[in-house]
Amino acid sequence: MGNLTHQRPVGEALKGYSWQKNAYLETEMLNATPLIEVWRGEFLESQHRGHAVVCNFEGEILEAWGDPEHVILPRSSCKILQALPLVTSGAAAAQGLTARHLALACASHQGADIHSQLVLDWLGQLGKTDADFRCGTQWPRDIAASNHLVKTDQSACRYHNNCSGKHCGFLTLAQHLRAGPEYHEVDHPVQIAVRAAFEEMTGETSPGYGIDGCSAPNWACSIAGLARAMARCAAGGADPLGKAASQLRDAMMAHPELVAGETRACTELMRAAPGVALKTGAEAVFIAIIPGLRAGIAVKIEDGATRASEALIAALLIRLGVLEADHPAALKRLGPIHNWDGLQTGQISALL
Repeated sequence: MGNLTHQRPVGEALKGYSWQKNAYLETEMLNATPLIEVWRGEFLESQHRGHAVVCNFEGEILEAWGDPEHVILPRSSCKILQALPLVTSGAAAAQGLTARHLALACASHQGADIHSQLVLDWLGQLGKTDADFRCGTQWPRDIAASNHLVKTDQSACRYHNNCSGKHCGFLTLAQHLRAGPEYHEVDHPVQIAVRAAFEEMTGETSPGYGIDGCSAPNWACSIAGLARAMARCAAGGADPLGKAASQLRDAMMAHPELVAGETRACTELMRAAPGVALKTGAEAVFIAIIPGLRAGIAVKIEDGATRASEALIAALLIRLGVLEADHPAALKRLGPIHNWDGLQTGQISALL
């Protein structure tokens, strides 16, 4: 696929865009398979196509739907991989980071007080301020936090950004490496270390990257590569990356409330399936790390619908026996659909 960032002026970069897009659709997206259906009564109302892979710790594909070699940007689903150098470098230990800090480094939080206060404390520990972040300002998704800003006539800050925990990790690593402040740039020592860890864990040389919503590079890999990386996180190991992956994975499982937040799929499903680490990503990517099975899951929904990626990850967890089908967190995403009056009007089902 080549480098996924535009290195040329926009006008020049768009030359040939139409045929490139059509070629991509013909060679990549058409390999997707129907995975999630939404029914209303006896009518199929919507269908979501995509890809899913289950890998074991040796990198072998146990099950797959769609094209395992389909190349994606994993977006925030790979934050555990982006946090690996924070631990392997010794930066986390040197800074005295706890499991709560490590969970937040892997999070896409919603800016609730439980998240923002920990970010601010971490910044203070580093001797940094909100201005040192390169993730951009984002209004908190948490209703209470959002209402508080409105009622007190305050503006959102960068620490409210859902990726601010990850960026705290980047700042910590940059400081440990005595590197410059532009830690988000692709040639910065922080991002060079991230890429090396990402490629080692996926077992692939990335074909390129895109710039994520938080301004950090997001390296591409295949669905199988992402599942392979998560299986390696599940298995851990005696090597530095294996130990770091275990530490980060365990932190996520110990603090699901920090990984996302109340009402969110990652948090609710981790509580429903103890011993499993979960992480969503933009454009309908979702991963699962299952230490008890030494397995990893990666899914990508073709149309970017989060509804479908949440339903699919729940279905796969049920299939693997780590989530009860009748648990409220599962039924919220997979099963009967009810209207505002409580009447069942349809259902969401998985085609596995």
